[in-house]
Amino acid sequence: MEKSENYIQIIELIKNKASLKQEIYRNTLAAFNELKNCGHKLINDLIGEMNQFDKDVLIECSENGDFEFSLKIGGDIIMFHMHTNVFDFHPDHAMFKTTYVKEDRDRSYCGMINIYNFLADSAKYHRYEDTGYLIGRIFINSEKHYFVEGRRKLNFIHNDFINEVIDSKAIYDVIEHAIIYSMGFDLLTPPYKEVQEIRVGQLMNESSKMMLKTAKRMGYKFSFED
Repeated sequence: MEKSENYIQIIELIKNKASLKQEIYRNTLAAFNELKNCGHKLINDLIGEMNQFDKDVLIECSENGDFEFSLKIGGDIIMFHMHTNVFDFHPDHAMFKTTYVKEDRDRSYCGMINIYNFLADSAKYHRYEDTGYLIGRIFINSEKHYFVEGRRKLNFIHNDFINEVIDSKAIYDVIEHAIIYSMGFDLLTPPYKEVQEIRVGQLMNESSKMMLKTAKRMGYKFSFED
Protein backbone atom coordinates (compact mmCIF):
# COMPACT_ATOMS: atom_id res chain seq x y z
CA MET A 1 0.00 0.00 0.00
CA GLU A 2 1.37 3.39 -1.03
CA LYS A 3 2.06 5.70 1.88
CA SER A 4 0.09 8.95 1.99
CA GLU A 5 1.69 12.38 2.11
CA ASN A 6 0.41 12.76 5.67
CA TYR A 7 2.10 9.52 6.69
CA ILE A 8 5.38 10.63 5.16
CA GLN A 9 5.07 13.99 6.93
CA ILE A 10 4.51 12.22 10.25
CA ILE A 11 7.65 10.13 9.74
CA GLU A 12 9.66 13.27 8.99
CA LEU A 13 8.30 15.00 12.09
CA ILE A 14 9.28 12.03 14.24
CA LYS A 15 12.74 11.90 12.70
CA ASN A 16 13.33 15.61 13.04
CA LYS A 17 11.34 17.21 15.85
CA ALA A 18 11.02 14.21 18.21
CA SER A 19 14.69 13.39 17.79
CA LEU A 20 15.62 17.05 18.28
CA LYS A 21 13.65 17.24 21.53
CA GLN A 22 15.27 14.07 22.82
CA GLU A 23 18.70 15.57 22.19
CA ILE A 24 17.70 18.77 24.02
CA TYR A 25 16.36 16.69 26.91
CA ARG A 26 19.65 14.80 27.17
CA ASN A 27 21.64 18.05 27.13
CA THR A 28 19.42 19.59 29.81
CA LEU A 29 19.59 16.50 31.99
CA ALA A 30 23.39 16.41 31.69
CA ALA A 31 23.55 20.09 32.70
CA PHE A 32 21.18 19.45 35.60
CA ASN A 33 23.30 16.54 36.84
CA GLU A 34 26.35 18.79 36.66
CA LEU A 35 24.39 21.39 38.64
CA LYS A 36 23.89 18.78 41.35
CA ASN A 37 27.57 17.82 41.32
CA CYS A 38 28.67 21.45 41.56
CA GLY A 39 26.07 22.10 44.27
CA HIS A 40 27.37 19.24 46.40
CA LYS A 41 30.96 20.39 45.93
CA LEU A 42 30.16 24.00 46.80
CA ILE A 43 28.22 22.97 49.92
CA ASN A 44 31.08 20.75 51.10
CA ASP A 45 33.50 23.66 50.65
CA LEU A 46 31.18 26.02 52.53
CA ILE A 47 30.77 23.54 55.40
CA GLY A 48 34.55 23.36 55.74
CA GLU A 49 34.75 27.15 55.89
CA MET A 50 31.85 27.55 58.34
CA ASN A 51 33.16 24.89 60.72
CA GLN A 52 36.08 27.20 61.46
CA PHE A 53 33.95 29.97 62.97
CA ASP A 54 30.24 28.98 63.31
CA LYS A 55 29.10 25.37 63.25
CA ASP A 56 25.48 26.25 64.03
CA VAL A 57 24.68 27.66 60.59
CA LEU A 58 22.91 24.87 58.71
CA ILE A 59 24.42 24.21 55.28
CA GLU A 60 23.40 21.18 53.26
CA CYS A 61 22.55 19.86 49.80
CA SER A 62 19.64 17.46 49.36
CA GLU A 63 18.09 15.69 46.38
CA ASN A 64 14.42 14.98 45.78
CA GLY A 65 14.21 12.59 42.84
CA ASP A 66 15.94 12.86 39.48
CA PHE A 67 14.80 16.37 38.63
CA GLU A 68 15.02 18.39 41.83
CA PHE A 69 17.64 19.28 44.40
CA SER A 70 18.08 22.10 46.88
CA LEU A 71 20.80 23.97 48.74
CA LYS A 72 19.97 25.01 52.28
CA ILE A 73 22.14 27.83 53.59
CA GLY A 74 21.12 29.36 56.89
CA GLY A 75 17.59 30.70 56.52
CA ASP A 76 17.39 30.17 52.74
CA ILE A 77 16.61 27.28 50.44
CA ILE A 78 17.69 27.58 46.80
CA MET A 79 15.85 24.92 44.82
CA PHE A 80 16.78 23.77 41.31
CA HIS A 81 14.08 22.01 39.32
CA MET A 82 14.44 20.62 35.80
CA HIS A 83 11.30 20.62 33.65
CA THR A 84 11.08 17.41 31.62
CA ASN A 85 9.55 19.08 28.56
CA VAL A 86 11.15 21.12 25.78
CA PHE A 87 9.98 24.67 25.04
CA ASP A 88 9.95 27.15 22.19
CA PHE A 89 9.70 30.93 22.60
CA HIS A 90 7.22 33.59 21.63
CA PRO A 91 7.86 34.95 18.10
CA ASP A 92 8.63 38.37 19.63
CA HIS A 93 11.56 36.99 21.63
CA ALA A 94 14.89 38.68 20.90
CA MET A 95 16.56 35.40 19.91
CA PHE A 96 14.60 35.32 16.65
CA LYS A 97 16.37 38.49 15.54
CA THR A 98 19.78 36.82 15.78
CA THR A 99 21.62 35.27 12.86
CA TYR A 100 22.23 32.21 15.03
CA VAL A 101 18.52 31.31 15.14
CA LYS A 102 17.68 32.64 11.68
CA GLU A 103 20.19 30.18 10.22
CA ASP A 104 18.53 27.25 11.99
CA ARG A 105 15.06 27.65 13.51
CA ASP A 106 15.53 24.48 15.58
CA ARG A 107 18.12 26.27 17.71
CA SER A 108 15.34 28.14 19.50
CA TYR A 109 13.99 24.98 21.17
CA CYS A 110 15.28 24.69 24.73
CA GLY A 111 15.11 22.64 27.88
CA MET A 112 14.50 24.57 31.10
CA ILE A 113 15.86 24.48 34.66
CA ASN A 114 14.06 26.69 37.21
CA ILE A 115 15.73 28.22 40.27
CA TYR A 116 13.52 29.06 43.28
CA ASN A 117 14.18 30.75 46.61
CA PHE A 118 12.22 29.76 49.73
CA LEU A 119 12.56 30.42 53.42
CA ALA A 120 14.08 27.39 55.18
CA ASP A 121 11.60 27.76 58.05
CA SER A 122 8.69 27.44 55.61
CA ALA A 123 9.67 23.82 55.00
CA LYS A 124 10.88 23.13 58.54
CA TYR A 125 7.62 24.25 60.17
CA HIS A 126 5.29 23.12 57.35
CA ARG A 127 4.06 26.64 56.64
CA TYR A 128 2.38 25.70 53.39
CA GLU A 129 0.90 29.18 52.89
CA ASP A 130 4.37 30.74 52.64
CA THR A 131 5.56 32.01 49.28
CA GLY A 132 8.73 31.34 47.34
CA TYR A 133 10.05 33.13 44.25
CA LEU A 134 11.38 32.13 40.88
CA ILE A 135 14.74 33.90 40.75
CA GLY A 136 16.14 32.41 37.55
CA ARG A 137 15.65 30.07 34.58
CA ILE A 138 18.37 28.32 32.60
CA PHE A 139 17.58 27.49 28.95
CA ILE A 140 19.68 24.98 26.97
CA ASN A 141 19.32 23.99 23.31
CA SER A 142 20.41 21.05 21.14
CA GLU A 143 23.90 22.53 20.64
CA LYS A 144 24.34 23.10 24.41
CA HIS A 145 24.10 26.85 23.93
CA TYR A 146 22.39 28.47 26.87
CA PHE A 147 21.20 31.67 28.47
CA VAL A 148 19.75 32.61 31.85
CA GLU A 149 16.71 34.73 32.68
CA GLY A 150 16.68 35.98 36.23
CA ARG A 151 17.23 38.63 38.84
CA ARG A 152 20.18 41.02 38.89
CA LYS A 153 23.43 39.41 37.70
CA LEU A 154 21.62 36.18 36.80
CA ASN A 155 19.89 38.15 34.07
CA PHE A 156 22.78 39.88 32.33
CA ILE A 157 25.94 37.82 32.92
CA HIS A 158 24.78 34.66 31.13
CA ASN A 159 22.81 36.06 28.19
CA ASP A 160 25.03 35.40 25.16
CA PHE A 161 22.92 32.63 23.64
CA ILE A 162 24.73 32.85 20.32
CA ASN A 163 28.19 32.07 21.69
CA GLU A 164 28.00 30.60 25.20
CA VAL A 165 28.05 26.83 25.70
CA ILE A 166 27.04 25.38 29.07
CA ASP A 167 29.93 23.95 31.08
CA SER A 168 31.00 23.41 34.69
CA LYS A 169 32.43 26.91 35.06
CA ALA A 170 29.20 28.55 33.91
CA ILE A 171 27.11 26.25 36.10
CA TYR A 172 29.20 26.98 39.17
CA ASP A 173 28.88 30.71 38.49
CA VAL A 174 25.08 30.48 38.19
CA ILE A 175 24.84 28.64 41.52
CA GLU A 176 27.03 31.21 43.27
CA HIS A 177 24.99 34.14 41.95
CA ALA A 178 21.73 32.41 42.90
CA ILE A 179 23.00 32.03 46.47
CA ILE A 180 24.25 35.62 46.65
CA TYR A 181 20.96 36.99 45.37
CA SER A 182 18.84 34.80 47.67
CA MET A 183 20.80 35.69 50.79
CA GLY A 184 20.68 39.38 49.94
CA PHE A 185 16.93 39.26 49.33
CA ASP A 186 15.67 39.96 52.85
CA LEU A 187 12.51 39.25 54.77
CA LEU A 188 10.63 42.46 55.55
CA THR A 189 7.68 42.96 57.85
CA PRO A 190 4.34 43.39 56.06
CA PRO A 191 2.39 46.64 56.30
CA TYR A 192 0.59 46.78 59.66
CA LYS A 193 -2.87 47.11 58.11
CA GLU A 194 -2.45 43.85 56.20
CA VAL A 195 -1.94 41.77 59.36
CA GLN A 196 -3.98 43.63 61.97
CA GLU A 197 -6.73 40.97 61.92
CA ILE A 198 -6.33 37.30 62.76
CA ARG A 199 -8.78 34.44 63.18
CA VAL A 200 -9.17 32.80 66.59
CA GLY A 201 -8.44 29.41 65.05
CA GLN A 202 -5.06 30.62 63.90
CA LEU A 203 -4.02 31.53 67.42
CA MET A 204 -5.31 28.24 68.79
CA ASN A 205 -3.09 26.25 66.46
CA GLU A 206 0.56 25.74 67.27
CA SER A 207 2.69 28.56 65.91
CA SER A 208 4.47 26.38 63.34
CA LYS A 209 1.18 25.69 61.60
CA MET A 210 -0.37 29.15 61.69
CA MET A 211 -1.84 30.23 58.40
CA LEU A 212 -0.10 33.60 58.38
CA LYS A 213 1.67 33.70 55.05
CA THR A 214 5.36 34.61 55.28
CA ALA A 215 7.47 35.61 52.31
CA LYS A 216 10.41 37.84 51.53
CA ARG A 217 9.27 41.36 50.72
CA MET A 218 5.76 40.33 51.78
CA GLY A 219 3.37 43.18 51.05
CA TYR A 220 5.68 44.72 48.43
CA LYS A 221 5.85 44.25 44.68
CA PHE A 222 8.69 41.92 43.74
CA SER A 223 9.35 44.05 40.65
CA PHE A 224 10.92 46.66 42.95
CA GLU A 225 14.00 44.41 42.94
CA ASP A 226 14.64 45.11 39.25
